[in-house]
Amino acid sequence: MNDVDDRMLQVFREVLGRDEVELTDSTTAADVPGWDSLAHINIMYSLEAEFGVRFSDEQLTSFQDVGQLRRFLVAEAG
Repeated sequence: MNDVDDRMLQVFREVLGRDEVELTDSTTAADVPGWDSLAHINIMYSLEAEFGVRFSDEQLTSFQDVGQLRRFLVAEAG
């Protein structure tokens, strides 16, 4: 795992309150217990704070899976 993956995983685990959460590029909300619409918004805002990025309103709900989200974070936060 690289730094972005580690930081993303930590955010997901903290927001969802689940230390057993594991993420792959193909992970979606349907794959993770507790990742509902409210948790999603909390995850996105927490990722903004963690990585110093800003998601547009469209981006808040447009990522198809964790891989798309990770690629955005790598591109924007370096």
